[in-house]
Amino acid sequence: MNQTVPPPATRPGHKPHRTDGDPPTRSKITGGLAALACAACCVIPLLIATGVVTAAGAAVLRNALLAVSAALTVAALGMWWLHRQRGTRAGAGTGAAGNCAGSGCGC
Repeated sequence: MNQTVPPPATRPGHKPHRTDGDPPTRSKITGGLAALACAACCVIPLLIATGVVTAAGAAVLRNALLAVSAALTVAALGMWWLHRQRGTRAGAGTGAAGNCAGSGCGC
C-alpha cells in the first residue's frame, strides 16, 4: 500500500536554508556597504578641491573609510562562509546511509 508522505510543516514566510552557493542577503548588503565605503574614498579629492575638507581631515577620513571598508568586507565574507558551512552540514545527513554514506563503516 503506497502512502504519500506529507511535506514537513513550516512557518508561514519561512524560507529553508539555500545550499546553492549564493551568498545570503545579509552578506550582499554588507558587501554593498563595503563597496560604498570604498567608493567614498574616491570622492575625497573632490571634497578637498571644493574646500569642504582640509588635507588633514581628508587623511583621517581616508583611513577611517578604508578601515570600515575592510571590516565590512571581512564581515560579508565571514557571513557567506558561515552560510555555506551551515548548508553543507544540513545536507550531509541526507544520504541513504545517513552520515556514513560512502565511508564503509557498515552503518
